[in-house]
Amino acid sequence: QVQLQESGPGPVKPSQTLSLTCAVSGGSITTSYYYWTWIRQPPGKGLEWMGAIGYSGNTFYSPSLTSRTSISRDTFKNQITLQLSSVTPEDIAVYYCARNQNGLAEGFDYWGQGTQVTVSS
Repeated sequence: QVQLQESGPGPVKPSQTLSLTCAVSGGSITTSYYYWTWIRQPPGKGLEWMGAIGYSGNTFYSPSLTSRTSISRDTFKNQITLQLSSVTPEDIAVYYCARNQNGLAEGFDYWGQGTQVTVSS
């Protein structure tokens, strides 16, 4: 059973960089052909696909967020990291990590429970 657990530092101030970690257990993040994705849901809105990192380390980003987003991995810790720079109150959301087999915004078989991100000065 694959489990994903998101974690973050708590409230972030505007203009700072948000950094979230997704710890994966029950499976390796380098296993073919899985992709590890960050998705967020602002209050009262739908899910937004932010980007993904594949089993080989290749990355994909949403065009609307690519200039501010970086997804990386630590294969020793079996973790995925999301960094989102220059945050604003519009980045307030629940952030999820999830797994699929195509790197796209569909077909997720495992999700984390999500972590709430607040942006406040």
